Amino acid sequence: MASADEANAAAEGTEGKNWQRKGKHKKEKPWDDDPNIDRWTVEKFDPSWNEGGLLEVSSFSTLFPQYREKYLQETWPIVKGALKEFGVSCELNLVEGSMTVSTTRKTRDPYIILKARDLIKLLSRSVPAPQAIKVLNDEMNCDIVKIGSIIRNKERFVKRRERLLGPNLSTLKAIEILTGCYILVQGNTVAAMGSFKGLKQVRKIVEDCIKNIKHPVYHIKELLIKRELAKNPALATESWDRFLPNFKKKNVKQKKPNTKEKKQYTPFPPPQQPSKIDLELESGEYFMSDKKKSAKKWQEKLDKQSEKSEEKKRKREAAFVPPKENTAGLSESAKSTNANEIADITKSLKKKAKKFRNSEAEENVKIESYVASNEESHSKKKHKSSSK
Repeated sequence: MASADEANAAAEGTEGKNWQRKGKHKKEKPWDDDPNIDRWTVEKFDPSWNEGGLLEVSSFSTLFPQYREKYLQETWPIVKGALKEFGVSCELNLVEGSMTVSTTRKTRDPYIILKARDLIKLLSRSVPAPQAIKVLNDEMNCDIVKIGSIIRNKERFVKRRERLLGPNLSTLKAIEILTGCYILVQGNTVAAMGSFKGLKQVRKIVEDCIKNIKHPVYHIKELLIKRELAKNPALATESWDRFLPNFKKKNVKQKKPNTKEKKQYTPFPPPQQPSKIDLELESGEYFMSDKKKSAKKWQEKLDKQSEKSEEKKRKREAAFVPPKENTAGLSESAKSTNANEIADITKSLKKKAKKFRNSEAEENVKIESYVASNEESHSKKKHKSSSK
């Protein structure tokens, strides 16, 4: 029993010692709770931090296309002067078509060689030299998105790359303003310069556009909404998913390709077709004389002509054939309506005839009375003249 108690006590002692040893370096530091220290700021490099310099020489080189040769020759003194301030040497090799940067004894900042590597990459991707030199600053970063290998079809790739640019580069300018990055679409790559957050957004937009996942306009709408939501401090700890629009992809029906029916594969070749002589032998024309052959051809020609002339005559006569009246197909209601219409027409005609007769009789009476009155006046005049 004594040995078991001793063992338990020893185990407890070791556990206590281990716990003390584990938390030995987790003491509170005086600068942990200091409100004056901003832990997100990137301090500017001070050469006094590394007075001895670098022990080894580091170098990076990259190739550039031939069309950039003339521009690089003109702007190389500017690039050389910018790198010289940080103690980095550079070399432009026009024979090999390459640019090389390397550290020297005067280099103090160990990270500047990576910045110089990014600089020559941007220069090779057609970024202007004054813009590319900005990458040497601590707050500026760069990202080169390779889009050439995402899609194989060249026509689709060109269309989607134009979609990223937009009409008169409007879409690209909107993305630059919202992300705070400089973007250049050149060939099979997209070069971007800005903050880490902005570069992450740019890469997402570019990849979604080339992969046809989401149109850049929808990304722009989301970024605009996020910018407005960031202004409200009450929503800093809440999720923004309920405010963001949910764009569903519509499946547009595509035309089915015209696929020809595959013939059944047979290892044997098709049977040989009969020749002209074989056909003449079968019909017996081979043994006929030339006179009979020509007479037969002439007869065939005449038959064809007669057939064509009969067909044309039939077409010409078809225009003069009257169409058949479909009286048998009329219903009882249609027949009754037709009979009523005919009865109404006959009644109206009878009335008009009666009116016409009455008007003629009246005119005759008027004429007779007019003639009688004239005769009476004429006889009176004669009687007066005789009395005188």
